[in-house]
Amino acid sequence: MRISIITIGTKMPAWVSQGVEEYSKRMPRELKVEWKELPLAQRGKGTSAAKLRDKEAEQILKAIPVGDRVIALDVRGKSLSTEQLAEQLSNWQMSGVNYSLLIGGPDGLSQACLERAERRWSLSDLTLPHPLVRILLAEQLYRAWTITVNHPYHRE
Repeated sequence: MRISIITIGTKMPAWVSQGVEEYSKRMPRELKVEWKELPLAQRGKGTSAAKLRDKEAEQILKAIPVGDRVIALDVRGKSLSTEQLAEQLSNWQMSGVNYSLLIGGPDGLSQACLERAERRWSLSDLTLPHPLVRILLAEQLYRAWTITVNHPYHRE
């Protein structure tokens, strides 16, 4: 199984890249996590957030591998506990289907991306900076996997 994480923004601080790499390399071979970083839309005076989201959506939608099921990370989405995510991850693995998780840029995801997704997932009710979302997502995927294999990383 493969999880593609498609995200806007290519110039992350070293601590973000290191955090994402650390958790991604801990994932087992049978649960591959791929990160696809796409450039921000060109910002300028008078460019609306909606236009920026639409430009970024073009890239995001093209980057989704054919046949993937899509989940949009969105503050208005459904929250999951870590245990619920572990159960979801186990179901994904059993389904044999690949998934793409979408992370928008500073202005969020476009309506087109939200409509393409079969569900919306909220990591928190808080507004999180996009670099932190990457690390949080990578860690939670790893933690969820450890729960599914009874690894001692997660403690209740």
